[in-house]
Amino acid sequence: MRTIFAIIMVLSLAKLLWVQTIGGNELAARAESQRQVHEVLPATRGSIVDLNGDPIAFTRAARDLSIQPDVEERNAEERRELDSTAPTWDELVADIADEFEAVLGDSVDREEIEAKLESDSGFTYLVRNVDVTDANSITEKFPMIGAERVDIREYPGGALGANVVGATTQSDEGTLIGLQGIEALLNDELDGEEGRQTFDKAQDNTMIPGTLRNVSEPQDGDNVRLTLDADLQWHVQKSIQSAKDMSGADNASAVVLDAKTGEVRAMANDNTFNPAVGIGEELERGADLGNPAVTSPFEPGSVNKLITAAAAIEMGVTDPDEVHTVDGSIQMEGVTVSDAWEHGPTPYTTTGIFGKSSNVGTLMLAQRIGKEPYSEYLEKFGLGQKSGIALSGESPGLVPDLQNWQGGTFANLPIGQGLSMTTLQMAGMFQTIANDGVRVPPRVVAERVGPDGDSHVTQRPEGVRVVSDETATTVRDMFRSVVQPGPGAQAGTGPQAAISGYQVSGKTGTGQKIDPACSCYSNSDYWITFAGILPADDPRYVIAIMLDAPQRGVHGEGGESAAPLFHDIASWLVTRDNIPPSAPAPELVLQAR
Repeated sequence: MRTIFAIIMVLSLAKLLWVQTIGGNELAARAESQRQVHEVLPATRGSIVDLNGDPIAFTRAARDLSIQPDVEERNAEERRELDSTAPTWDELVADIADEFEAVLGDSVDREEIEAKLESDSGFTYLVRNVDVTDANSITEKFPMIGAERVDIREYPGGALGANVVGATTQSDEGTLIGLQGIEALLNDELDGEEGRQTFDKAQDNTMIPGTLRNVSEPQDGDNVRLTLDADLQWHVQKSIQSAKDMSGADNASAVVLDAKTGEVRAMANDNTFNPAVGIGEELERGADLGNPAVTSPFEPGSVNKLITAAAAIEMGVTDPDEVHTVDGSIQMEGVTVSDAWEHGPTPYTTTGIFGKSSNVGTLMLAQRIGKEPYSEYLEKFGLGQKSGIALSGESPGLVPDLQNWQGGTFANLPIGQGLSMTTLQMAGMFQTIANDGVRVPPRVVAERVGPDGDSHVTQRPEGVRVVSDETATTVRDMFRSVVQPGPGAQAGTGPQAAISGYQVSGKTGTGQKIDPACSCYSNSDYWITFAGILPADDPRYVIAIMLDAPQRGVHGEGGESAAPLFHDIASWLVTRDNIPPSAPAPELVLQAR
C-alpha cells in the first residue's frame, strides 16, 4: 500500500512539475483561446435614393431573438432547488409568451412561441427581424433570450425602380449582398467595411471588464443617389403596366431622359418585381427580374427615320420644304419596298415624308446620302454600341457592318428594319436632336456620398457632336409634323401624342417581327414604338416607348399606336413641372397643295 501511495505521489508531483514548467504555457494558451472572442462588427449598407434624396432602398437594423430551451429549463430547475420562490420553467414560459405578445402584438403567434419554449431542442429562434427597441425591451426583462443583429433591406416604394435598383439577399454570415441592378453593380461601395474587436468572456458568456482590445471600427457603406425621379418613375411604371395590360402586348418598356444631360429620369418595364416581397416569391409569380429597356433590343421601324432626316439635312441633300414626287413603291437594292398605304405619285415635302412616315420617300433621301455616310451616322447616333450606362447586361443592339451589307440591307436600315436597338438607345437618338445635335451618353448614378459626407460625383460623360445645332433645330421642327392633326393630307401619323398648348416633336414606328415559321418578316406581329421631345421649342424631356406585339391601343381602343402613351406621360410632366406653354408655331406643309 505504501508503495502504491508513493507511486501516486511521485506521479502527482511529476504532473504538477510539468504543469508549472513545460506544459504551463500550452495550458495557459489553451485557456486563453477558450475565453477569447474575435467579434465582427458589421457595417451598415448604404442607402439608395432618387434624384431628390427620397429613399428607394435603405437598411434597417433588427434582431433575431433566440433561446436554448433545454439549457434554460435546467437552469430554472436549479434555481428552484436553491430558492423555492423562484419561478418554475412553466411559469417562465408563460411570462415570456406574455411579454412577446405585449411587445410585438399580432405579429407573433403566442402558441408558436410557447411550443418552441416547451420543446426539448437546443438553440432555436423564437422570432426573427424584431425591431431593435422591441428586442431590447424583451431581452432586458429576460436576459436568457439572445439577440442577434441582422440587417433588413427596406424598399419603401416596393417595386419602384426595381429593375434599375435591383435587390439583395442575406449571406450565410447574415450580411446583405446585391443580387442585380445597382445593388449588385455597386455592392462593394454600398457594403462598406466591417470592423473587428477582441475580448475575453466569462463563464456566463459576458465580456470580462478591461479585456477589450484590437478594436477596428466598421466603416458604413456609401449612399448612392440616382438620377431617377421617384415620382416620375412611379407614374411611368404604372402607365407602362396599364398600357401592356390594355393593349394585350407581350411586354412593354419606356425610358425618360433629361433632354440636355442624358440622365435617366425614369426607366420602366412591365411585370416588374417587388424586392420587398422577396425574390423567391416574385420568381414564382413570374416577375421579370431583368431590365429589358437596356438588355432586350428590337427592330424599331420608322422611329429610325430620324437618322435619315438628320443626315439628309446635315449633308445639305435636301431641305424641309423641298417637294418630292413619291410613288407608292420603290425598287432599291434588288427589293421592292412599299408605303404602308396605297397611293400614286404624291407631292410630299421632305417634312411630309417623315410626317407621313413614307418608306419610299425616306429611301429616296437615303440614296442621296449614300451607304457609307449613312453607316457613319448610325454609329454617331450610338447604335450598335453600348451606351456605357452603369447597368449590367446592357445590349449594344445590332447594326450590320458596312462591308456585310448585301441584298436589301440598305433598303431596310433607313426605315428601321434589319437593325436593332434598345429602348434606351432609341431615347438616346432623340436626346441628340433635343440637345442641339450633341449626344450625351446616358447615366443613372448621380453621386456616391460616403459616411463622412464626402461626395463622389459621377463624372458626366463627354458629349459627342453628331449634327450641327442648326440641323437639330430644323429636324425638331420638321418632326412636329408627325403629331400634327391635319386637316386631311396635312395630318401626321401620331396626332394622339399632341398636347394642347405645347410643341411636340416625335416619331411613330412599326417594326416587323420575324416569323419563326418562315424565317421572314411577319405581317401580323410588330414592335410598336414612339419617341418624342417635350417641348420641341425648348426641350426638357425625351420619352421613348416600346410595345411588343400589342393587339389593341394602349387604352384598349382600336389601333396599335404608342402615341397616346407618350401623350399621357408628357401631359403628366407638363402639369407636375408647370412647364410654360410653347410659342405658337406655324402649320407644317406635308403634302404640296
